[in-house]
Amino acid sequence: MELCHAHSPRLNPLPQAGEEANESLREFQINEKIMNKQYDIVIIGGGPVGSALALALKDSPLRVCVLEARTAASSDARALALSYGSRLLLERMGVWGKLHDVSAIRRIHISQKRSFGRAVLCAEEMNVPELGYVLPYQILQDALSRELRNGAVATIFGASVTQLAGEIGYADVGYQLDGVEHTLHARLAVVADGGKLLAQRHPPEVRDYGQSALITHVTCAAPQSDTAFERFTPQGPVALLPFKDGYELVWTAPHQHTEKMLAWDEAQFLEELHRHFGDRVGEFLTVGRRSCFPLGLKKAPRQAPMPHVVLIGNAAQTMHPVAGQGFNMGLRDAWELAREILDAKPEALGTDAMLAGYRSERSTDREAGIRFTDSLVRLFSNDLPLVSAARAASLTALDCLPFAKQFVARRMMFGANG
Repeated sequence: MELCHAHSPRLNPLPQAGEEANESLREFQINEKIMNKQYDIVIIGGGPVGSALALALKDSPLRVCVLEARTAASSDARALALSYGSRLLLERMGVWGKLHDVSAIRRIHISQKRSFGRAVLCAEEMNVPELGYVLPYQILQDALSRELRNGAVATIFGASVTQLAGEIGYADVGYQLDGVEHTLHARLAVVADGGKLLAQRHPPEVRDYGQSALITHVTCAAPQSDTAFERFTPQGPVALLPFKDGYELVWTAPHQHTEKMLAWDEAQFLEELHRHFGDRVGEFLTVGRRSCFPLGLKKAPRQAPMPHVVLIGNAAQTMHPVAGQGFNMGLRDAWELAREILDAKPEALGTDAMLAGYRSERSTDREAGIRFTDSLVRLFSNDLPLVSAARAASLTALDCLPFAKQFVARRMMFGANG
């Protein structure tokens, strides 16, 4: 991914048409953007959620700037599980048709270890072509960044945000670039990078699940190319997401156990995975590079942290990866915020009334998504006999009741707002 310009380091370049005579004009336009200290919208964090918001605003007359700490392409090895609803949003942004290495999910098989209960969600039963998709994080990030280069959005790479203050009528955003401090003024500052800058002054609600997720790519003897598996175990859920020649594995376990799993050699890992998951895809044959990260719930306060500041994506909520809701909710955050911004009068940008409208619009989806994932973790991560029997009965009922399937599938695809 191109992150610099020959004479304007770490700035997002304008589209290259190939004519050398236009280079000076392009450089002047880019530098003019960065020299500007006044913006309508400043987005802190140029990951997929922040980039999606910028992209949803790129054709508006608003002055938008993205501050991104990275100076090189992301090395994030994770795969993303996108819902069908997220595909529709990315289509509206003009990005979906430019993605590659995307694998479709048309069936989701849900089961419980050592239990008869299971349920299967099918795209054809929901009248959609696919339930979801799997693709590498970096593929989506690159596509969003390329599309942004075609719009009038200033993007500053290597910008480490050091200060954020909400004032009457605007927000001040301080950042450091190449050791030099800069300040931008914006009608609205959007935090989309995890929210560490605000965590000390406005601490989020945090819940440690005592689990980590091990992620890797595995191949197997009998893959089902368009079927995803979500299997609940007393240790935590294990998911197989179809991708290319095999599956992206998300194996949840207590922290100390995932450390042991990282140390297993390939043969032991594959054997233990087969024992843990079962025979539904046959013998596991190969495993890629493994990594793990701790899991927890982080929920920012509902009220605005300060005037003219709003949080979206992981800055607003970080959830357990069960059911793959986190990024999809962040993308809906970005889309709904863009709608509020575009519907607002210029003088209303970032006002309490505008942000209250956005929070109200997102509250049902946000709270329902958090409750959904949190409840799944709490209910299924144990081996209590009576609870296990109730879970099995619930899965069987889900599989037998079309209206229940429709409800669950629509929540997973479109969120609580449909």
